[in-house]
Amino acid sequence: MEDREASSLLERYRRDRRKLLEFLLSSGLAKELRTPSGPTTSLSHIDFDNLSADYVLDRLSSGKFALFRFSFLWKRKRKVSFCLVAKKICAVVDVSEASKKYLNELDYPVTIHSQSGTSYYLVSEPESVGSPPRRAPPPLEEKRTVEKVSSSSSRQMDSLNEENTATAGDDYGRKYKSNTIKHVKVPPLGLPNLRTGLSDDDLQKSAYEILLASVISEAMDLCVRRRLQLPTRRTYGKTDIPQISLGLLNSIFKSDFLHEKSYMQWKSRQVGVLEELLQYSVNLAAPEQLTIKSSLANIRNSERWDMALSPSERVEVLSTIKHVASKLSSLPGRFGIESETCYWTAGYHLNMRLYEKLLFSVFDSLDESQLIEEAEEILKLIKLTWPILGITQKIHDAIFGWVLFQQFVETDEAKLLEYAILELQKVASVEDDDKERIYTDSLACLRQCGGNEVKLSLIQAIFFSISSWCIGKLQDYHLHFSQQPGNFKRVMTLVATVGIPTSSSHGDIKMGLTSFNVSDNNSSKIIKSFVESSIETAYNRISSSVDLESKVERKHPLCLLANELKLIVEREIKVFYPVLRHWCPESGTIIAIRLHHIYGEKLEKFLKEVLCLSEDAQSVLPVARLLDCDLTKLYMLACGENSHDLHHYPIGEVAKRIILDWVIARHSHILEWTGRAFDIEEWEPLSSQQRQAASIVEVFRIIEETVDQLFGLNLPMDITNLQALLSIIFHTLDAYLVKMVNQLVEKNHLYPSAPPLTRYKETSMQIMKKKLLECILLDDNFIQNQIDVLEDGIRKSWALVSQSDKEIWAKKEPQELTCGEEVDELFATTFNIIRDTSSHAISKICDFIGPRVVFWDLRDAFISGLYRGNVEGARLDSVLPHFDTVLDHVCGLIDDCLRDLVILSICKASLEGFAWVLLDGGPSRAFSDSDVTLLEDDLAMLKEFFVADGEGLPYSLVEQEAKFAERILDLYSLETESVIQILMTASEQISLGLESHDHDHMHVLNVHTLMRVLCHKRDAEASRFLKTQYQLPMSSEYEDTPSKDSTYVSPLIPVLLKRSTSFHGNKKSHGSFNSFKKKIQEATLEIRNVGW
Repeated sequence: MEDREASSLLERYRRDRRKLLEFLLSSGLAKELRTPSGPTTSLSHIDFDNLSADYVLDRLSSGKFALFRFSFLWKRKRKVSFCLVAKKICAVVDVSEASKKYLNELDYPVTIHSQSGTSYYLVSEPESVGSPPRRAPPPLEEKRTVEKVSSSSSRQMDSLNEENTATAGDDYGRKYKSNTIKHVKVPPLGLPNLRTGLSDDDLQKSAYEILLASVISEAMDLCVRRRLQLPTRRTYGKTDIPQISLGLLNSIFKSDFLHEKSYMQWKSRQVGVLEELLQYSVNLAAPEQLTIKSSLANIRNSERWDMALSPSERVEVLSTIKHVASKLSSLPGRFGIESETCYWTAGYHLNMRLYEKLLFSVFDSLDESQLIEEAEEILKLIKLTWPILGITQKIHDAIFGWVLFQQFVETDEAKLLEYAILELQKVASVEDDDKERIYTDSLACLRQCGGNEVKLSLIQAIFFSISSWCIGKLQDYHLHFSQQPGNFKRVMTLVATVGIPTSSSHGDIKMGLTSFNVSDNNSSKIIKSFVESSIETAYNRISSSVDLESKVERKHPLCLLANELKLIVEREIKVFYPVLRHWCPESGTIIAIRLHHIYGEKLEKFLKEVLCLSEDAQSVLPVARLLDCDLTKLYMLACGENSHDLHHYPIGEVAKRIILDWVIARHSHILEWTGRAFDIEEWEPLSSQQRQAASIVEVFRIIEETVDQLFGLNLPMDITNLQALLSIIFHTLDAYLVKMVNQLVEKNHLYPSAPPLTRYKETSMQIMKKKLLECILLDDNFIQNQIDVLEDGIRKSWALVSQSDKEIWAKKEPQELTCGEEVDELFATTFNIIRDTSSHAISKICDFIGPRVVFWDLRDAFISGLYRGNVEGARLDSVLPHFDTVLDHVCGLIDDCLRDLVILSICKASLEGFAWVLLDGGPSRAFSDSDVTLLEDDLAMLKEFFVADGEGLPYSLVEQEAKFAERILDLYSLETESVIQILMTASEQISLGLESHDHDHMHVLNVHTLMRVLCHKRDAEASRFLKTQYQLPMSSEYEDTPSKDSTYVSPLIPVLLKRSTSFHGNKKSHGSFNSFKKKIQEATLEIRNVGW
């Protein structure tokens, strides 16, 4: 059935195409018609089906005058392009070229000759790929002609577009599927029904025929006036619809159709039009009524009309009808309007429908949301039908606005609505003269309202239908404008233009075209009813589905409900209220109070059951707080800053309590986690890839994660919660750093044991009681940076929380909102202590690195090897390369900010080690007077090594650290007698209690230092003194002669030689030098007993 219908349409198209080409070539518009056999004037042998219509039109348009092109839309399967001649054209048409062009065109899809060149038709059926998209594609750089209907409209569009720019692209809130949104139907106008049953397709085809007749009539009239030079118009009289139908019935026959069905449909349509106008619409006398009825019956009867009646009899029947129609056409108009006929009022219900169909032809068939590029030209052509159809400028504006509005409803294209508003604003603003006003009011439409039938004029009916649709949308505007919120302002502008229907005391409908304005109280009441209706409907729709969504998404219903209501409030603030406030300023207050109340009732029950920071509490409380904030914004926006505040939900009181419990509970867990991270640390050596210990990185990760979790709750907090968080951070980092420092070995454990006086023995390191870390991977710069980042992040997060609280409780006093000074003091105190602790730990580690390098890593090369045996054979220059290697390695791994501290620590330890070799080197080290110069050179070399030509440590600092070693060398440079005298004086001071209060073992003039100097002097007088006074063994060459039991040490020797204040006598001691000497002798006796 569909294939047969498509074939019928195709044949109809071909037939119309043949007739059009025949008309163009036979109307004298072509100067010459060329065929392969030569020029001709006969068209009988030309195959019009194989001629290129584009070629013919191009040739004709190349003549002296221009050619109008009109695109007409068949509503079913095809789009047909017709070219309507409006002016005399003289051109040469070559039939051979036209046939060749037609054959070439068959290989390509049919295109539209648009400026953009982007429109074309597919060779296949359009239905096979579905309907064209409804959504507009991304805009092109070039400006399409579709963006303006007329030059006057475009100027008005500028201001309208500026107003809608802000909301046109906005997209807020929940997306409702198109199948869930109830489409509001556009009520019909209520024109009187067509009694002959003409379909929309019939009306469209008839409208085309009328347009074609109007254009031809205009063209012929113009041609005659130019030839005869007549100033008058319409030489051939008035054209009306009956004349057009009778002319077609008289000139078109059954043989012109390929299928009988097509002919029957065409003839039935022509009879229907005549019947609608002549039989049912006008008041004829009884004889004329019977004549028309019988004549139309003869035409409708196919057997009689096409077979029984002869051509002359058919002409007689048509002449009878034409006589009656001409009589009606000659009647004067009722309103005295130029070109008025009786059909203006008698057949207005048909005329308006036909004109509406004509106006629909301005839309693109491939994208019905767009106007075609030739829209302005088509409207000019359509205007030619005004005298036939009884159209005035105001009626045109009203019907065109109505057509644009219907197309907007169908396609949801915002620009069409804007065009419709402009057209309807013309109708509302322009005043007709009395004749046209009376005529327009006579075009009656019947509408049902409240069970009563109400009579309206055509324009009132258009406004009433549009207003009814707008009301249907606005009563649930949260739903209908959820996908394109920018259309809300346009619809409000539209309803303000057409007005709201109101009932008078007599029950009559009044279209208040000017009543819907800002100052009208009635308008405010109507908008208020829209707001109340829409918000109730929106809430009921959400609450009915929230339980099911809760089960599917596994979220608390109050969380989902708050999210949905928040979206409604956001749309209200940004889209709806800025428009509604012009008519109903209290609309925002209505929504804020209503939503605050209905959600607050449910939330109150939930808050009473919240005891801890459960999953439900974490999901509900933040969104409920945000909803409270948005409701407050909307309320303040509607009421102003001087109004009383909403009663806020008690979320803050509950949240602060459960947050504090949560932080306290996390405290012990975090300390446990950081302790475990430290315990499992393997303390791998430093490398360029890993400059920090994995444990410190993990500690900061745990802290940052806790901070993120806390502020990620999006809940209100007070300074107590902040204090609890900072307490966790302080105790966590402090515990880690203290544990780190406690793991360090004391420096004195790294020093070799002091050897006994003059007794040779391989010194050994004291057994470590604590684990000696291979390397301390603690970067001060890393820790300080992490602390800074952590503090900055917490400050910003706290500021956001405080700012959010300020926005919600903006009406409270500043001191109730925040205690800024107290917070700043809390931050400063906490993080300054953390920084000090970190710096102290780093300082201890740096102090440890020096002794570790010198007394552990370089023990064999420096402590044991320097000056061993003799000075000349084991000088410092053989050890410095080892120092250089160690320094390069260490400085390459540590941060630059720690470089000087570490180098200073190594410098101190190296100078201390140098002094240790001079004083505690043991029997393998002995220094003669001639060695002192070499020792001084080596000390200078060591100092210069750390100064590094000004690129290392400051010279003054190195000099300060080297003073003790220099003083020791000064003692070695003294005569032995002088050193002995100094020793005797120091001993006497001990016995008299007058010894120096400086108990540092590094003091050069104490007994310990002087005894060591004498023991390491390669000098006979020193040996005799030690032998005589202290009974110490003497060895002039100081050869290494280890005893059989070298592990034995006298219990008195550590007391005498200990490098601490315990070596010195107590301040209250009054022993003499002889008693000190006696102790030395006793110790020496024990040494002798174990062998020299």
